[in-house]
Amino acid sequence: MAFDYASPDRRRFYDKLSPLHAAPLWEVLKDIVPKEPASKASAHQWRYQELRPLLMESGQLLTAEEAERRVLVLENPGFPGESRTTASLYAGIQLILPGETAPAHRHTPSALRFLIEGEQGFTAVGGERTTMREGDFVITPAWAWHDHGNDGNGPVVWMDGLDIPMLRYFEAVFSEQSKSSRQVVSRPEGDSMATFGQGMLPIHAESPYGATTPIFNYPYERSRETLVTTAQNREPDPYSGHTLRYANPIDGGWAMPTMATWLTHLKSGENTLPVRSTDSMVMHVVEGSGEITIDNQVMVFQAKDVIAIPGWQWRHIKPSQDCFLFFFSDRAAHEKLGFFREQRQ
Repeated sequence: MAFDYASPDRRRFYDKLSPLHAAPLWEVLKDIVPKEPASKASAHQWRYQELRPLLMESGQLLTAEEAERRVLVLENPGFPGESRTTASLYAGIQLILPGETAPAHRHTPSALRFLIEGEQGFTAVGGERTTMREGDFVITPAWAWHDHGNDGNGPVVWMDGLDIPMLRYFEAVFSEQSKSSRQVVSRPEGDSMATFGQGMLPIHAESPYGATTPIFNYPYERSRETLVTTAQNREPDPYSGHTLRYANPIDGGWAMPTMATWLTHLKSGENTLPVRSTDSMVMHVVEGSGEITIDNQVMVFQAKDVIAIPGWQWRHIKPSQDCFLFFFSDRAAHEKLGFFREQRQ
């Protein structure tokens, strides 16, 4: 049966509601509760070889201290001017030049760093400093003091990933600047890994960062070796290849409370089958090349590229070389809130 929602009587009724800031649900129900998710974000690729010259040019225009964080935001075409890489995730490419310091601050959003280029960059989190090497996954927990620097002779570049859009939705984003550019280092480098990352834990283990892992640097050398060994001994999953997630040693869950992170290894010829899920994700190509298809849009990628994958869009990957791919997504939040879904073809 067809209904005339725009009849004169109903329009007059709606006009009475408007001054009271009320509205009829039946006029918008199909839009706010659709049959399937429909992301406003676009699948998009940022080629590192195109961004790098501009990133280096930014280093000539202003210092890290002036900028506080010298970052090129990876802005999704679906959200111009909103500093969103997907609907719920922020990503950017940060540059630290030799001798520079990105001054200490803290903020409510959780942050991750994935090192793209350079060997002598460092970050300090909560009184512990760690050297960052290519492929390292480094965490800055929410409201933890942190600063960055570069003790080497060349530029250091990494990808930032934050849950800023999620916190903006809850109107819970705020920050604080430190009175000094660098925080006082109170623990030796490697203390977190030595205490929590060796397959054993203190008998009353607790993370100083609440729901975030107490390990804040997961070295790529170690992660890559583990993944390669796994790939030698097991068949790949047809939808995700050889994939290992970064885990919180306290409870075995995701390393961060709002963002899921994992590393995937695909050998040449190990094409994955189409899958889609409610979470949106960002893929960084650590090594290798190939192509990813996202809802029939084919993107040819190479090392150091970044790709945004909106939620509930079919994706599959065809590596042309052996690949190592780093992902972060909002899956951790989806699972905690109970609405994560995945569909496989």
